[in-house]
Amino acid sequence: MMRVTRRTVLSLTFSLPLAFLAAPVFSAPAAYFPPAGSWAHKSPASLGMDPAKLLEAIAYASAHETERAKDFSDQQQTFGQPLGSLPTRRAATNGVVIYKGYVVAEFGDTNFVDPTYSVAKSMLSTVTGIAVRDGKIADLNQPVGQTVQDGGYASPHNAAITWKHHLQQESEWEGSMWGKNADFVGHEAFGAGERKPRTLEAPGQHYEYNDARINRFALSLLRVFGKPVPDVFQQEVMDPIGASNTWKWVPYTNSYVELKGKLVPSVSGGTRWGGGMWINSWDMARFGYLWLRGGAWNGKQILPQDYVKAALMPSEHGPDYGYLWWLNTKGKNLPGLPASAFAALGAGSNDIVVSPEHDLVVVWRWHAGNTAEFAKRVIAAIKQK
Repeated sequence: MMRVTRRTVLSLTFSLPLAFLAAPVFSAPAAYFPPAGSWAHKSPASLGMDPAKLLEAIAYASAHETERAKDFSDQQQTFGQPLGSLPTRRAATNGVVIYKGYVVAEFGDTNFVDPTYSVAKSMLSTVTGIAVRDGKIADLNQPVGQTVQDGGYASPHNAAITWKHHLQQESEWEGSMWGKNADFVGHEAFGAGERKPRTLEAPGQHYEYNDARINRFALSLLRVFGKPVPDVFQQEVMDPIGASNTWKWVPYTNSYVELKGKLVPSVSGGTRWGGGMWINSWDMARFGYLWLRGGAWNGKQILPQDYVKAALMPSEHGPDYGYLWWLNTKGKNLPGLPASAFAALGAGSNDIVVSPEHDLVVVWRWHAGNTAEFAKRVIAAIKQK
């Protein structure tokens, strides 16, 4: 366990954020945006935070590390036969707290590049927002098969699946993707995550958290862009927000398709079967900060505002779930946080929590317990006026 000192805690400033249900704060003229390669720190006290309470929050977070194996030796038992590579070791629990745009606290090895599991789903949602912005997806309610004609939506059942169904994990897509069947039946293939057989419902009528279907969605995004999703994510999102060059979106060994006469990788929406997004905590914080600012960065609207608002509205059948983002409109996913809070959650646990009401982004990685336990302790350090 790391020793927490007052040097652990740092901080920030900006104008008061808007608080609205399941929608982010949009950039105020005075909002600070960190340049590439650095992020300004401010003391908690200078931003009206209680330093002692923030220290208590950091002490809590640093003391609650995950029980996941440090060498990933529990991966196959948990998720089934891998399809892609994994690191040989992971970092200990670590995190970053961004308040009013500035760093007020950090702990652990925040530069360690690790798989972030299903946080990649929220990144796929972001890439979809770019497709909408650029007109590559004209209407999220349009069937995917009208644009993507590679056989994946040829059946009568799959032909009805829309982009929105994929984004809300209500597609009920039927088939296999990279050797994993969407039914999730079989212990060898799916480990502890195996499911019992059930009857498929019509697309849009049933929510199921399902990585095989998300991986089909990722391939469909590759098709509409005509290039690998990581290239789009780097050029249109990560470079504009000043992310480092250390992150990588790792494909499975068999997830390659032919495009314009050459093989290109199709990436996954997580690290359930290896591969996935490998990234450090600082780049995760920049990603979360982009969404806190309503998809805008330093005067540039990277994601359409309407898309961001729609992405943070709950689906009809999901457990308070938006466009591949976890929401808190019912107060259950992030207990103790505002209804407007939302999160990108990855196994491990590797999480980004955004609270627009508090102008706050919290990254907490490789931890035990609900991520809200750390965030609400940080919020307790914000002095009420």
